[in-house]
Amino acid sequence: MKKKNTVLILGIVSIIILTSVQVFIIRGIWKQKDEMFALRYTIRSQEALNFINRRISSDGFDTVRFVLSKYSEQANKELRALKDTKELDLKKKEILDFYSEVLNKEQDLSGLLATYFERRGYDKKFAHSIAINNLEFLSNDTIVIFRRENFPNQRPGRSTPEINQSKILVNWFGMEDNNYRLRFDYFIDFSDKQRVIFKESATSLAMSIFSIIVVVTIFVIAYRNLMEEKRLSNLKTDFINNMTHELKTPLSTITVAGKTLEMAQIRTNEEKILETARLIGKQSIHLNQLINMILEISMWERTQFELDKKNTDIGELLDDVVESFRSGGGNGASINKKYNLNGLKAELDVVYFTTMINNLLSNAVKYSDKDPVIDIEGFHAENNICIKVSDNGIGIRRTDQKHIFDKFYRASTGNIHKFKGLGLGLYYVRRIAEAHGGEVKVNSRPGRGSTFTINIPY
Repeated sequence: MKKKNTVLILGIVSIIILTSVQVFIIRGIWKQKDEMFALRYTIRSQEALNFINRRISSDGFDTVRFVLSKYSEQANKELRALKDTKELDLKKKEILDFYSEVLNKEQDLSGLLATYFERRGYDKKFAHSIAINNLEFLSNDTIVIFRRENFPNQRPGRSTPEINQSKILVNWFGMEDNNYRLRFDYFIDFSDKQRVIFKESATSLAMSIFSIIVVVTIFVIAYRNLMEEKRLSNLKTDFINNMTHELKTPLSTITVAGKTLEMAQIRTNEEKILETARLIGKQSIHLNQLINMILEISMWERTQFELDKKNTDIGELLDDVVESFRSGGGNGASINKKYNLNGLKAELDVVYFTTMINNLLSNAVKYSDKDPVIDIEGFHAENNICIKVSDNGIGIRRTDQKHIFDKFYRASTGNIHKFKGLGLGLYYVRRIAEAHGGEVKVNSRPGRGSTFTINIPY
C-alpha cells in the first residue's frame, strides 16, 4: 500500500510539474504573439499615417481642429471670468468632456486607416480610442485644464498607465492655436485580436496539450500495470499459501497413519490396519487430485479444451448432477429445482458440464454461514441454455466480482483459511462455459447471496 501511494503521489506531482511548465511556455508564447501583433499593427499604422499625409496632406483631424478652434475662444473667456474654485473645476470638466467627445466623433483618421488596411489586405475591423494627455488654455497666462500623470514623458509606441494594455498606440498628436494647446494619444483595438493570436499559437498549444495527454496516458497505463502486477503477485502468494495448506492436510494424515502402522499394538489389530490403510488410500487420492488439478491448469494454458460432446438431455443431466451432489458433498444443503427445458437436448461434454455445475453447488455450500439453500433453474431463451444457481451465502463484494473468475483468485472476505480451496473452482466454470461457446455471469451482494448464470448456445 505504501509503495502504491508513493508511486501515485510521484506520478501526480510529475504531471502537475509538466502541466505547470507547459502553461508557463504557452503563456510565454501567447505574450510573444501578442507583442508581435501589436508591433505589426504599430508599424502598419505608421506606414498608413505616412501614406495618408503624403496623399492628402492630412492627419485625419482637420474637422476636429475647426470645431475646437471655434469652441475654445468662447470657453477660454468664460473660464477666465470664473473666480469660484468649485465652478472653475466644473467648467474644466465640461471643457475636457467636450474635447474628448469632439476628438472621438469628428476625427477622420479611423476611416482613413480602415481604408488603407483594407487595400493592403489587413484586418480593418478595429475600434479606436483617444486619451488626452494634456489640455491647456492659453492667453497672457496658461490654465491647465487636464494633465495626465507622467506627461510629457510619453513617447510613441508606449501606452499610458491608465490605458488597457491590449490596445495598440498608433501615434501621439498635438494641436495648438491662440486659445488652447492639446496633446493626445490615438489607439486602435482589434475585436478579433485574441482569435488571431490563438490561431497563431494553435500549433504550440496543441503540442503542449498532446504532450500532457501522452504523459498522463503513459502514467495511467504504467500505474494500472503496476497494480495488476501487484495483484498477480498477491494471487501467487495466496495460491502458495492455500496450496501449502491443502497439501499439508493429506500429507500430515498419511505421515501420522504411517507412524500408526509402526506401532506394535496396531500391527496385531487387523481391523485397525485396514482402517488406517483406507485412510492412507483416501488421502493419497485427495493428494493426487490436487496434483492433477494443477497439471490440468497448466495443460489448459497451453492447449484448447478438447470436448467430447454428446447429444444430451439437459434436464436429465442436471437431475443427475444435483442428486449425485446431494448424496456426496451436499452437507445437508436444501436444493430447489425449477426446470423449464421441455426435454431440450444439446451437444455437451458431460464430464466437463458436470464439473462446472458441481463447482457452483460446492461453492454455494462452502461460502454459506448458515444452512445452505440452493435454487437451480434451467430454461432456454434465444437459442441459449440458461442455468441459474442461486444461494443464500455470504455474497461477493462488487470489487471482487470482476476477478472471481481469474485463476487462483479468492475473494478477500474473511480469513483465507476459513474456506478451503485453491481459487480454481470458478476459473474452471468460466473455462468450461467458454469452451462450449457460452459465458458465465454473477450477480451478488454481500450478505444477500449470489446468483451465477450460465448461457450456452445449442
